[in-house]
Amino acid sequence: MNYRFDYTLDDAARIGAAIGGALMAGDVVALSGDLGAGKTTLARAMLKARGLAGEAPSPTFAIVQPYAPPEVDLPIAHVDLYRIEDERELIELGLDDYLYDGALLIEWPERLGEGGWPEALLLAISGDGDARVLTAVVPPAWGARWPL
Repeated sequence: MNYRFDYTLDDAARIGAAIGGALMAGDVVALSGDLGAGKTTLARAMLKARGLAGEAPSPTFAIVQPYAPPEVDLPIAHVDLYRIEDERELIELGLDDYLYDGALLIEWPERLGEGGWPEALLLAISGDGDARVLTAVVPPAWGARWPL
């Protein structure tokens, strides 16, 4: 199913919290959009929904920022692929390992190339300023628990 939402930055916390609350082990959420679109803002709201009390740093330089209990109630890796130049570099990240008991939040998923996860929840953000558009491609695995 495809969904389209107009929202403001004030709505981002509510949207991210709803999606984050529905996350389960094995889930991949792919966040795409231009620089400054709000990908990290949504990811932070998802992490907060899972119990993260502090500020989640952007994983731009670390590439993978893992979170584990008791910091959150579900292990989650927040991934930023912006600096990945060759999809062969992805093998070294071991992203599949996070899916055994946790979830992945991936910014810049287009850097995955032909790889990736066919059952990923795809969230594309467009717009600028305070007015944004979120387009969600919801796979069958999310059908009954899609919160929006």
